[in-house]
Amino acid sequence: MNEEIEFILDTAKEAMNNAIEHLVKELRTIRAGKASPSMLSNIMVDYYGSQTPLSQVANVNTPDARTISIQPWEKNMLQPIEKAIQIANLGFNPMNNGDLIMINVPPLTEERRINLAKQAKAEAEHAKVGIRNARKDANNDIKKTDISEDMKKNAEDDIQQLTDTFVKQTEEKLAVKEVEIMKV
Repeated sequence: MNEEIEFILDTAKEAMNNAIEHLVKELRTIRAGKASPSMLSNIMVDYYGSQTPLSQVANVNTPDARTISIQPWEKNMLQPIEKAIQIANLGFNPMNNGDLIMINVPPLTEERRINLAKQAKAEAEHAKVGIRNARKDANNDIKKTDISEDMKKNAEDDIQQLTDTFVKQTEEKLAVKEVEIMKV
């Protein structure tokens, strides 16, 4: 196989892989009933004037399936952390006891589960769009190469196989998350 084609295939595969990795990261933040530190992974805290991830200013744990505890490394960070959680609008009500922040994760209502499943589907759709864009870019790059039409056709077939594989992975990850969300 031509080096140029191999490079195009590798680039497309990397872009598709990045779409899957992003999907996994986004799905982790969608809560599915039980408490998890990853629910707070997108929260940024005002740490002396700069926005810092919560995990870099506090220890986030789950003592049980319905509770998240946040132990800041500096006591004066309790207020900014509490404020950041409220601003994030995750539907949590943080309770500050002076030493740490506790969050009781309420059980999900049926309506909320359905909305979370829709959110997961939307994230999967974004990943598929990213995968299809990588396919389009690769096919455009293949058309610009100076190789025979047969080699171009074979390379496009390879790109389509890659696309199908990654779209299938996306659907599998979505199916797992939907089961997790809908499980009472």
